[in-house]
Amino acid sequence: MKHVFYCDGNQKKIAWVIQTDNNAIEQLRDHADIYLDKITDEQSRFIALHVGVFWGIGKFIIKNNDTVSIMVDSKSMFEHLNGDQQSDDSFIQNRTFFVNQIVEQRKLNIECQLIDAKDNLAHKLLG
Repeated sequence: MKHVFYCDGNQKKIAWVIQTDNNAIEQLRDHADIYLDKITDEQSRFIALHVGVFWGIGKFIIKNNDTVSIMVDSKSMFEHLNGDQQSDDSFIQNRTFFVNQIVEQRKLNIECQLIDAKDNLAHKLLG
C-alpha cells in the first residue's frame, strides 16, 4: 500500500498527516516536557517524522513492505533524509537512526520529496 506522509513541528507542537487512498488522518501533539521550548524547529520536524511513522505503524495504517512518500518543506531535512548531506546535530542524527531502524524492521519503501511550505498539510495543523 502507498501512503503520503507530511510532518512539521515547532518548539511547542508536532504534527503529521498520513494520506492513504482517499483517506487522510491528521494528528497534532504538544511536545513532551523534555522538549517543550528546548529544541529548534528543525529538530521538532524530525521528532514529528519519528513519532508519526511509529504511530502510523502502531495504528496499523502503515504495514510491512508499504511505500511511504515523505513530503518535507525543509531543504536541509530533505537533503539529510536522502543522504546528500549529514547533519552536525546529534539530536537529528539520533532521530534519523531511529527512523531508519523502523524502516528496516518493517521493510518500508521510502521516497522523499521536497515541497513548498504552503503544500505541507501538517504545517497547516500547527496554525
